Amino acid sequence: MTVMKSVKGMAMATSLAATLLVGGATTIAVAEEVVLTMAVPDWPPTRIMKKFFDEQYKPASGNTVKLEMDFIPWPDFYTRVNASLTSGEQKYNFIVSDSQWLGAFVEGGYFRKINDLLEADPEFMATFNQIHPNPKNAYSTYPYKSENFYGFPQFPDVLVNFARSDIICHPDEQANFQAKYGKKLPCTGEELDAMTWDDFRNVGEFFRRAKGEMLAGAPAEDDFYGIAYQAGKGYDFSSMQINGFIWQMGGDIWDETQVPNGQAEGVVNSPEAVAALEKYLSMLEFMPPLAKTGTMDIFQSDQLFREGKVAMNINWIGLGEASLDPASSKVADKLVFGQMPGTMVDGEMKRWSNIGGQPFVLTTWTTDAQIKEAVEFVKWWLSPEIQHQFAAAGGQSAIKSVYEDPKYVTYRPWNRAWAPSLDWQKDVWHVPQFFELLTQQQDQFDLAITGKQDAKTTLDNIAKFQQDLLTEAGLIQ
Repeated sequence: MTVMKSVKGMAMATSLAATLLVGGATTIAVAEEVVLTMAVPDWPPTRIMKKFFDEQYKPASGNTVKLEMDFIPWPDFYTRVNASLTSGEQKYNFIVSDSQWLGAFVEGGYFRKINDLLEADPEFMATFNQIHPNPKNAYSTYPYKSENFYGFPQFPDVLVNFARSDIICHPDEQANFQAKYGKKLPCTGEELDAMTWDDFRNVGEFFRRAKGEMLAGAPAEDDFYGIAYQAGKGYDFSSMQINGFIWQMGGDIWDETQVPNGQAEGVVNSPEAVAALEKYLSMLEFMPPLAKTGTMDIFQSDQLFREGKVAMNINWIGLGEASLDPASSKVADKLVFGQMPGTMVDGEMKRWSNIGGQPFVLTTWTTDAQIKEAVEFVKWWLSPEIQHQFAAAGGQSAIKSVYEDPKYVTYRPWNRAWAPSLDWQKDVWHVPQFFELLTQQQDQFDLAITGKQDAKTTLDNIAKFQQDLLTEAGLIQ
């Protein structure tokens, strides 16, 4: 039995909203209780959404609308959602879904297309059209970049550079870096924005200090490292970082928008892609030892940074709140943020990175009554007023009128780096085979990260696997 909606008052007497006498007749308006159940990862952006709903949402229908969220730990999220959908339990009306899941779950018959809902409601369509095109394509379209829409932005995320201002701005470190590299050690947000990966590598080399060595005018309390980024075998962690290197250096991944003509072999393992992976791997030696074990996911690198053991960390804004909290961060009052490093190509900075964050989508078994309330909830959630509040509380908004408002950058110290990054985002595959593609790729990247395999062999293996799988699926001719 579906538990998404309970209507208390099928016997109308139990939920009378009003009794009106019109021309001698009695008209009875009945209010319903509508429950919308959502599967969400357990992290700050979804907790904020729930808090706002409970405190502020008042449905125009007069119904009592409840939003019940099932908060699932990130490591278990895909497994739990996939098990729920494929088992047929029909537990959820909304699901926060990574963009890569769209193909598998649309083709499986689980995610509801929303074109008809948008076309029926000009206000809804106007709001939808305010979404930045990169998250809109990533979060909503299947096939990718088509006119078939499915999702709405819950939390649009980008990779930024988290940095220790007390370390990188220290006069001694500034002078010594200038003497060694002939360049200024980046210190301000604007200087971080201008960093290339070569600059980032230099910071890593420069700040590799053993416990007791001088660091910013005092002996280091622990081994210290200049840089960190994700290098984890789990889920999609290493892929999310490596893809940026590949795109920036002129390589590519298999492009589903080129079906059936796009190839994997010769693209995934192109000379440009091999050089990009080699560059990514070359910086691991300047990171905490965990990086070469294949276990430095986004949570581990975030923890190392908050513990004060790293000068710069490339990570998702979605994890940023903990770094600002003195209760969880030793560096809460020592932070500066910039855009993720880029690559200079013919005098132009290339900043391509993998899109982060998630959409939330409707399921196909959601009833008409639930859909009506769901649409009103989504319109409320994406309204400028609520999106501004969300951003001020630590979230992000993909709504153009919100993120282009001058006050947007004042909400959080990383927001100045956030909006410019949206224009440089790309996504991985949306096809139903995404999990097979991702799992094999992550396994291969792990072999390279842990020193068991070189970059070329790694990408050759990935390209062959993808070519064979996608050819069998009819996505490559």
